[in-house]
Amino acid sequence: MSTRSTELEYRPLRAPREDRTALAEPPLEEAGRPIERNVQQAAEQDYDFQGRGLLELRGEARAALLDDARAWTGSYRDAARPAAGQGPLLLAGHQPELFHPGVWIKNFALDWLARRHGGVAVNLLIDSDTAKRTWVTVPAGSVAEPVRRRVAFDEPGSRIPYEEREVLDAETFSSAGRRAREAMAPLVPDAMIGEYWALADARRRATGKLGAALAQSRHQLEGRWGLETLEVPQSRICQSEPFCWFLAHLLARLPRLWEVHNEAVGTYRRVHRIRSAAHPVPDLHADDRWLEAPFWVWHAGDPRRRPLFARQRADEIVLSDGESWELPLPLTAEGEAARAVGRLLDAARQGVRIRSRALITTLWARLVLGDLFIHGIGGAKYDQLTDVLVERFFGLSPPQFLVLSATLHLPIPRERVRAHEEREIRQELRQLTYHPEKFIDGAARNALHEAGRLIREKQRWIETAQTPENARTRCRSIRRVNEALQPYVAEKRRELVSRRAEAGRALRAEKVLGSREYAFCLHPEKTFRRFLDEVLPKNA
Repeated sequence: MSTRSTELEYRPLRAPREDRTALAEPPLEEAGRPIERNVQQAAEQDYDFQGRGLLELRGEARAALLDDARAWTGSYRDAARPAAGQGPLLLAGHQPELFHPGVWIKNFALDWLARRHGGVAVNLLIDSDTAKRTWVTVPAGSVAEPVRRRVAFDEPGSRIPYEEREVLDAETFSSAGRRAREAMAPLVPDAMIGEYWALADARRRATGKLGAALAQSRHQLEGRWGLETLEVPQSRICQSEPFCWFLAHLLARLPRLWEVHNEAVGTYRRVHRIRSAAHPVPDLHADDRWLEAPFWVWHAGDPRRRPLFARQRADEIVLSDGESWELPLPLTAEGEAARAVGRLLDAARQGVRIRSRALITTLWARLVLGDLFIHGIGGAKYDQLTDVLVERFFGLSPPQFLVLSATLHLPIPRERVRAHEEREIRQELRQLTYHPEKFIDGAARNALHEAGRLIREKQRWIETAQTPENARTRCRSIRRVNEALQPYVAEKRRELVSRRAEAGRALRAEKVLGSREYAFCLHPEKTFRRFLDEVLPKNA
């Protein structure tokens, strides 16, 4: 869960290493406590967003979210119709991509929690992120000599947001499921990618968009499994009137937000001993009178993401993409935001896309939209920064969140070898070189007169105190004895070298076959369903 202190603390969160294991903090059965705390805290806290209170904004934003989520979900599958305010609103989110089962499990936990607590579950599709991969990695070859193979499902294309990214090669997309299934059939003959990809190709034909095709088909599959969650793209949320009011407030107070953001990022790097200026997120920059805001901006005709900049000019705040576009907003730090919000909504209708970056996305989701947010490992670590922003910028206590991740390997029978086993063999080979006498037992020493003589000679040198005068002679004599004893341990060396080669081969195979990163659709349905039965609580 999140911390209530503005001091950043190191949280040793680690994804589970063992197959078929999960990490949940707090356990799902105990999620009722943070939900109740967050609901109570939301009712007690208020804040002025340029003339609109947090409680008012929260109610409007949640209603807009549910309307958008029902409309989006209903465009491709039956949408649940829970009444607004019926129960807690539970959220998770991820990019619309082919993620691994450790991410996918959040969607099932979201559904489980909604059923248990009589709430509504909404999964946010972060479609402002860029489409980085147009292939899926599959295991191929044999169990003894496996390889990773990339199966393309589209042309690479430009790095543009999923919101704008169309499928460029329909034939490649349509055949990707078959090609992936054929490549991995010797290892996983019953992967669910066949059923999934048929759905994905149908959604590709319906939408033309890469992210929508991948996400909507996955959500359809979840519906067939009985999940009643809703989904909605971040792009729709960012175009809503409540979000534009939130955006206007942050722009009106950008100098303070800029300062708090960069201080928190710097502290995070020091606490976590991170040297990279790009992690966890880059600092916000300043250029003359322009301050960078934690948002992206682009235009429908030119979908290259650019940082959003802003500066105060008299009674206006001017927005810019750092190139040729500018948008003046009638807005001041203490003024009311209605006219500025109207201008932002007009700009959106004209093709201007302003989208929140990661920290602001989860800040909006946790502070305004939902009653509990489910994070993976990475999001949970970075959202320590969100906690700091909530406390230092808004002066509010941050809502708690739940952390969930899991590890599920593909069900490929194989010999399991641990890295320490190969290290132990290497260490034993080293012992053969420098301490061969340990591998020659007493009977052999007596039977092999020369071996016994050499071992006794080495022992005398070991027992001889080293001095500056005898150091070189002593070292060379011990080394000469070690070399002379090597024929007596040659058979043992051949055995260890053979075991090392086999262990190395097995480790290389395990690195391919035992990865947790393979896409969810490469797993067999029955395997994943059994896994859900093992890691999710039994009763909802």
